[in-house]
Amino acid sequence: MDHDLPNFQIPHAEKIDWMIETAGWAIESVDPGSFATSDGAPFPVYSYSVNFDGFIDFPNVVVCGLTPVTCKGLFDLIIEVVPRARDSGSPIEINTDLLGLFDGEQRARFVSIDVQAWGELFVSATSWYRGRSFEVVQLLWPDRNGFLPGEAGFDQKLRFAQPLLSL
Repeated sequence: MDHDLPNFQIPHAEKIDWMIETAGWAIESVDPGSFATSDGAPFPVYSYSVNFDGFIDFPNVVVCGLTPVTCKGLFDLIIEVVPRARDSGSPIEINTDLLGLFDGEQRARFVSIDVQAWGELFVSATSWYRGRSFEVVQLLWPDRNGFLPGEAGFDQKLRFAQPLLSL
């Protein structure tokens, strides 16, 4: 019976183009399979935005270790928060703690990453930008005790779910 179903398969690059044409930005979710971090640990599932810079004048964002649907919700929230913060005269700063993005006044932080060093994570973005440079920041989310990756006290079991990609 599958032969009766329409075939909606289109090239991946066209899907990214379609998302950007219809929404202004795209989300790319990746299960890296055999990719490993520099210390040999397996890399977690991650999602990143494409064209946040053109859509909300903010770097693209990568989130590691959360489901694609969770990341989509976070990206939608970022799309609301970034322009509102800028319009209020308090733009969101990179590499600075941020309160209020997550429930319960938990801290978050956008940290700069080296796209050249981590470029293999952003294949679809690299293709979409067609050789133009682009910036990506990592959104760090807190552990159950409120610590962020790289901080003393951060739950080390989560370092595999949320590797720190910062400079």
